Amino acid sequence: MDRRSFIKRAGIAGVGATAAGLAAPAIAQGNITWRMVTTWPKNFPGLGVGAQRLADRVTAASGGRLTVQVYSAGELVPPLQSLDAVIDGTAEMSHGAAYYWQNKSPALSFFTGVPYGMTTPELTAWVRYLGGQEIWDEIYDQFGVQGFLSGNTGTQTGGWFRNELKSLEDIKGVRFRTPGLGGRVWEKLGATVTNMAAGEIFQALQSGTLDAAEFVGPYNDLALGFHQVAKNYYMPSFVESGLATELVVDKKKYQELPADLQAIIRDVAQAEYDQVSSDFFANDPRALRTLVNDHGVIVRNFPDDIMEAGAKASVEVIQELLASDDPLVKKTAESFVDALGLVRERTEKIDMPYTVAREKFLKY
Repeated sequence: MDRRSFIKRAGIAGVGATAAGLAAPAIAQGNITWRMVTTWPKNFPGLGVGAQRLADRVTAASGGRLTVQVYSAGELVPPLQSLDAVIDGTAEMSHGAAYYWQNKSPALSFFTGVPYGMTTPELTAWVRYLGGQEIWDEIYDQFGVQGFLSGNTGTQTGGWFRNELKSLEDIKGVRFRTPGLGGRVWEKLGATVTNMAAGEIFQALQSGTLDAAEFVGPYNDLALGFHQVAKNYYMPSFVESGLATELVVDKKKYQELPADLQAIIRDVAQAEYDQVSSDFFANDPRALRTLVNDHGVIVRNFPDDIMEAGAKASVEVIQELLASDDPLVKKTAESFVDALGLVRERTEKIDMPYTVAREKFLKY
């Protein structure tokens, strides 16, 4: 992967000129064209590719009756303004991660990933079967949009650090790119936290603006070139155990669509959730081999005192949300905690003992 090609495509130069030349959605002979803005660089592994594939599948499944045109990060709006573009009518769809919008409601972070929270199948179970989608709908109704799960990276890596971490003390003052509730946890551990879009991270690491950064995992990180400026690669992440992406649509326009087109959008998003997850499971280990064998990356585990402090800080963050004065934030946190208490029983009593046994006994 050519990191520079991703960075170039992720830039926001020319945004105004591009936006000015766009007409309203085309509707002719019953056909509709919708615009999807994304937070990802064009053709970005897993995420950007997944957004484009989702758009193509909607277009194909509808026989062209609903054509989705994709604008990658910066082509129409800056990457972290994708949701606002749907809210203000600049676009009909956005593809990103709900925790990027936690300034609108802290509750949205639960639909991306929570520190020491749910894994990929656990999150799916909550959203699809244990009331998560209904609460998510309530939150987004405030903004006139509808959210759907659209992908999942699986458990992420903990991040790239210039210096080796030997204890919790080494976190103090580290300038760290990490978003969402995980960012709040790292702040409690002593880091100085900021968020920025994918295409901005490498330059910030290279210039020394950042001391550390996490984005997703080997598949994406190799493409972004982080290994060129930091060699200490920590895993696993304890703040992003199963990060979901979202497709957001203008709810009024969505409800005005014929029932079959609504179903196509909904079902394609669900199919892509599973497709993207499979993509990461297949390609993360391949990319990690390349990082280690070809680029000299050192894979490390976080020291136990960092992991333990991270768990305590995660509890504090969730307790703060459970005590929120915002009824929807409180409701979301309560639902998430209740669901986690249920679904973790399967993970910890069935899945974990199996994987431990496989590691211990299966030898090919």
